[in-house]
Amino acid sequence: MTATEYTEPEPGGAPDGGASPGGGTPPDGPTAPRRRRLRRVRRAARGLVLALLVPLLAAETALRLNYTGDLAPGTRTRNRDTLWLGHAWVDGRKKDADVTALARRLRGTGIRDLYVHSGPLEHDGTLPGSAHPRARWFLAAVHRALPGVRVQAFLGDVLATEGPQGMRLADAGTRAAVLRSTRRILDTGYDGVHLDLEPLHSGDRHYLTLLDALRRETRARGVPLSVAAHQIDPLPAFHSFWGTLTGHPKWWSQEFFGQVARRVDQIAVMSYDTMQPLRSTYGGYVAQQTSLALEVTPPTTVLLVGLPFFHENRFGHWNHAETAPAAVRGVRLGLSRTDRDRARFGVALYIDFAATEADWTAYREGWAR
Repeated sequence: MTATEYTEPEPGGAPDGGASPGGGTPPDGPTAPRRRRLRRVRRAARGLVLALLVPLLAAETALRLNYTGDLAPGTRTRNRDTLWLGHAWVDGRKKDADVTALARRLRGTGIRDLYVHSGPLEHDGTLPGSAHPRARWFLAAVHRALPGVRVQAFLGDVLATEGPQGMRLADAGTRAAVLRSTRRILDTGYDGVHLDLEPLHSGDRHYLTLLDALRRETRARGVPLSVAAHQIDPLPAFHSFWGTLTGHPKWWSQEFFGQVARRVDQIAVMSYDTMQPLRSTYGGYVAQQTSLALEVTPPTTVLLVGLPFFHENRFGHWNHAETAPAAVRGVRLGLSRTDRDRARFGVALYIDFAATEADWTAYREGWAR
C-alpha cells in the first residue's frame, strides 16, 4: 500500500496520512517495508563493492611491493633478445637504406631474432605468396647487414574462439593447411617460424596438436619454432573466473603455459595490455609474470618476456603505466628472484614501427648494456 492510500494512523501519528511530528512519516506505515528493503539493497551493494574492492586493492598493493627490491648482478641480456617487425619490411615499402638504419640500431644490443610479420594466415590456414612479396630481398639484406641475426616468419590469425569469424583449430584440415603454409614459407628462406594465434584459450588441445606437427617440421629443418604466449593466471584459475565474467578468459593457466613451452624453441610472453593503472603495479605484474613463466619453462626453451614499445590509451592499456623502463625493471626483478643464472632467456620488443628513442634507451641502458 502506498502512502497516498494510507488512511488510518498508528497511535501517536497524524490522522489522514499526514506527517508525523517533525515532518516524518509514520514509523510503521506502509512505507517502512519499502525503506527496509531499500536499506537492505544499499547494504548489499556496499558489501558487493567491498567484496570486489578489498581483494583488488590487496592485489594492487602486492604488485607494488613486487616492484621493490634489489636487482641481482648479471640480470642483463643473454644475447637472445627479439624484435617484432611490421609488415612493411616484406611488402615493398622498405628499402636498402631502411635495412642499413635497422642494422645500425641493433648493433651492440642483445637482439638475435627478428619476427617479421609475413602473413596473416587465412582463416583456412593457407598463406598467399602475395602476403610477403619482398621476403627474399629482406632476408638477404639482413643476413648481409647483421650476420648471425635470424629472421623468422611472424604468422598469425584471429581464432574463432569468441566470435563466428576466424580460424578453427579443431578442424584437422585447417591445421594441415597451417603446416603446409609453414613448409612453403620456410622454403622461401626464413630462418624459423613465429606463430601468434589469438584469442587462444587455456587448455586448447588442438593448438598443442598443431605445435607438435610444426615442431617435427622445424626440427627436421634445423630451424626454431617460436610462439607468442598469453599471460599466466596472476591468481589460481583466474582465466576461468574472468572468462565466466567477460567471455574472454585472456590468461592461460601456468600448467598450459608449460605444456606450450615444452613444444617450442622460443616462447614470448605478451606482457602488455595488462589493465594496470600505475608504473609500479605494471612493473610488479611483469616481475610476477616473469617468475611464473620461469617456473614452468624448460631450460631447453628460450623464454622471452615482452616489452611494450608502443604507445596507446585504451581499455586494458594505459600508456603512462605500461612503459619500457617499468617492464625492464620487472623482468630483472623476476629473473633475480626465480632463476638469475638462466641462460636461455631474453626480452621481446613490440614493435619496431611504434618505438620511440626513449623505448630504445630503456632497453639499452636497463637491459642490453
